[in-house]
Amino acid sequence: MDEGHVDNVPTVLVLPTEPRPVRLMNTIWADRHGVHEALTTPADLAQWLTATGLTHAEPVVTATDLHTAITLRDALRRLAALKTRDTRPTARSPIRDVGAAVHVVNETAAAGPCRDTLDVLGDQLRLRPTAPTADPTVALATVAAEAITLLTAPDAVLNACHAPGCVLYFAKDHPRREWCSTACGNRARAARHYRRHRPTSDSPTEAP
Repeated sequence: MDEGHVDNVPTVLVLPTEPRPVRLMNTIWADRHGVHEALTTPADLAQWLTATGLTHAEPVVTATDLHTAITLRDALRRLAALKTRDTRPTARSPIRDVGAAVHVVNETAAAGPCRDTLDVLGDQLRLRPTAPTADPTVALATVAAEAITLLTAPDAVLNACHAPGCVLYFAKDHPRREWCSTACGNRARAARHYRRHRPTSDSPTEAP
């Protein structure tokens, strides 16, 4: 993923402007070497929670917290595939049952209260997101609650990136946006160009 995880670029920087539920989905990422898991240790999750503004500083994360995060991530990817009609084989979630995925999201969201508040800036009202917490359980509950809003949005704002080799999702912030990143757009266009201009087996060859 050229604009996400390249060589020494931290995985927490994969599409950092996406909503937090999408960023959690994208802790599964791919490059030319294959599909990779970003959350392999509790420390990985602690770094991700901090980078996404869910915790004050790197919290104490247990193996149970890591399991909860990965299960939530896999459930969100299954529901994202349902919402976007995503059939990419390499992006497939290990959770295949939609009902089970819904249960995981609801159960995780129920573990902590949604603490979004109303704020005012000048004469404009705005939403102040849930304040950072020291509790990974509450942080993941926040992601699950945000995911419920994202997955049930009446407009199709969630998309799967169908560039060659990509397994990421993104929130479509422009009607003409097709790819998760410029790099994926360039790869997709290059692949289309190659398919249009590659020689076929029926093409005549010049005599030596």
